[in-house]
Amino acid sequence: MSPDPNLPVVRRLFKLIFSLLIIGGAGFWLISAPTHLDEAKLAATAPGDVTRGQGIFWQGGCASCHAAPGATGDARLVLSGGEELVTPFGTFVTPNISPSKQGIADWSLSDFANAMTHGVSPDGRHYYPAFPYTSYARMQLQDIADLHAFMKTLPPSDNVAGPHKLSFPFTVRRGIGLWKRLYLSDQPVLEIANASEAIRRGQYLVEGPGHCGECHTPRNAIGGPDKTLWLAGAKAPEGKGVVPNITGGEGGIDSWSAQDISYALESGFTPDFDSLGGSMADVVQNMSHLQASDRDAIAAYLKAIPAHPNGYPAAQ
Repeated sequence: MSPDPNLPVVRRLFKLIFSLLIIGGAGFWLISAPTHLDEAKLAATAPGDVTRGQGIFWQGGCASCHAAPGATGDARLVLSGGEELVTPFGTFVTPNISPSKQGIADWSLSDFANAMTHGVSPDGRHYYPAFPYTSYARMQLQDIADLHAFMKTLPPSDNVAGPHKLSFPFTVRRGIGLWKRLYLSDQPVLEIANASEAIRRGQYLVEGPGHCGECHTPRNAIGGPDKTLWLAGAKAPEGKGVVPNITGGEGGIDSWSAQDISYALESGFTPDFDSLGGSMADVVQNMSHLQASDRDAIAAYLKAIPAHPNGYPAAQ
């Protein structure tokens, strides 16, 4: 029997395909690798200040996701985790971040800062962006150091939060490295010309620790925020209902004065004698702990940003 004349061609094709797979896999592994912060910058921070850290704790809303579901009062300071966040990508379960062995007792400041700004765990894995590190990446390292110091003073919990409930391909954490290349940045979302000191402070709080854009900005099919509709409102992350437009555009809060916004963040009451409900009720619990000047700064920023019509259609 004579050899198949096409066999050498098939072999060369097979080798080419195999080589391309190897190169593609290596390229994916390299560009999806976790990145870390500049340790020299972290070393330049002062020792964490517990008092300042307490204020940053409320700015960041840590208790909203990491306190036990339904916790009130001082129980909100026990960050035992266990809250289930139901999203189109699956159900994420918030971890224990109390100062216990099951939480962050063994985390160094470097571990904590890398988690906050780069979404990387102490053992080098990508965190899912249900943890809003895409906003926390804009935080000042000194604020992160202060927050770390405060969190070390909180009551420990030995709760072990359950695993996330995800399906393939979302179980492949390495792919988050590609997502981060698109959406993780420490740069401000907006450039506001001639911004006052209050507006700049409000921008830092809203775009950074307050992470308001995580819920109030519509997202695309892969969960990336559409910054062209910054704070224009979106479908609720849980898939039911909507998160409102908080710009001055149609359907937004143009009729609210800065004083109205600041008061609503403190009290939960709106200018039309209604009250903020849903997840915003929990946000108000956090915001009520802020200094009045910070709530005023948030209001000043929201009155200064571009107006957009409701972002709900873009989120559907």
